[in-house]
Amino acid sequence: METIECIKTRRSCRKFTEEKIPHALLEEIVDAAAYAPSWKNTQIARYLVIENKEIIDRIAEHCVLGFEYNTKTIKNCAALVVVTMVKHRSGYEKDGSFTTSKGDRWEMFDAGIATQTFCLAAHEKGLGSVIMGIFDEKKIEETITIPDGQQIAALVAIGYPSFQPEAPKRKEVSELLTLI
Repeated sequence: METIECIKTRRSCRKFTEEKIPHALLEEIVDAAAYAPSWKNTQIARYLVIENKEIIDRIAEHCVLGFEYNTKTIKNCAALVVVTMVKHRSGYEKDGSFTTSKGDRWEMFDAGIATQTFCLAAHEKGLGSVIMGIFDEKKIEETITIPDGQQIAALVAIGYPSFQPEAPKRKEVSELLTLI
């Protein structure tokens, strides 16, 4: 699959088959995601893949702030990826001070780039995914162990898609691009 085709055909997928994802395939996807650019090559993104259905259901039922759409999506996925980021590296100097006025927001920026790269690699390999931001970080931390020095950035439901969603209407380039 060519890059532009991958970008234009990847959709947020919320309905999956029950087929398990081979571990070797997950490793290939993470290997590709490792090439996402990051602040001074800090590579802060980490991927905790939950395959245990009990844990997935617990997160779906108790950790999405009552957002039913995420509950249904998570209960339906083959695996739930908890994307974490190593804290206090991206956007920081060695002495702990911020390099720019963006402060610690570079961490989320880098985690977002890595998460999208992960989802594009998954799409290229035939998997569907959706990035979710509505969740209760503290409740997830009570449900699974987040490694010390890391913080949750996003949840990604992943699996083999049961259908390919249509592309929503996109804005015209003239609305998005300003040449100065």
